[in-house]
Amino acid sequence: MDACIRFENVHKAFNGKDVLQGVSLEVAKNESIVIIGQSGCGKSVLLKHINALIKPESGSIFVDGNDVTSMNFNELTEVRKNIGMLFQSAALLDSLTVGENVGLALKECMHLPENERKDIIAEKLSLVGLSGTEQKYPAELSGGMRKRVGLARAIATGPAILLYDEPTTGLDPITADRINDLIINLHLKLHVTSVTVTHDMTSAYKVGERIVMLYNGRVEFEGTPDETRNSSNEVVRQFINGQSAGPIQMN
Repeated sequence: MDACIRFENVHKAFNGKDVLQGVSLEVAKNESIVIIGQSGCGKSVLLKHINALIKPESGSIFVDGNDVTSMNFNELTEVRKNIGMLFQSAALLDSLTVGENVGLALKECMHLPENERKDIIAEKLSLVGLSGTEQKYPAELSGGMRKRVGLARAIATGPAILLYDEPTTGLDPITADRINDLIINLHLKLHVTSVTVTHDMTSAYKVGERIVMLYNGRVEFEGTPDETRNSSNEVVRQFINGQSAGPIQMN
């Protein structure tokens, strides 16, 4: 496997509670993987290690062969320019227009002139089906539109890696499916490596070429969508079928 992202025995705890307990995982270049697992199992924590928003207690995370756990601020800034992230709540700045939100990194990190920023902003909004919304504010948008603006911001710098944290949470089924389609289309059109965290199995089966399940702080299972559906692993079966009875207990 030509690994674009690699976790090596990663451990992370919060307030004395172990969340990641030796996660090892590889993601190939241009692969689309989905990370599933019950709430609180460490899915989003794992995702945020990739762009070093969170640092591990031990272990290493490599992005394109470079260990992000040992980088200084300036080195991380360069790596992050190549990583786009859609946060669970979209995380738009309410005081900025749609255009200003999408172009934030272009202005603050890449220092592009205004005319170049405008062209890129228009292009990225067009890719997510929101042409002409530059002057709107987040409060004027629906939940699905805010997610799409978040997506436009995530792809604004032309990253090679896209991270999605619960992209369909809080959306109705039709809007959620449109977000799934966008993730697939962006993955294919932009030739990026995609990592999606979700507990929505409809989304997981649709956007993932490979599905990875976290359980008890480690990788419990990984396989194709079909292998996941047909898995004999009791932990996997309980989760994907949404059953209260089984080895997975409430947190």
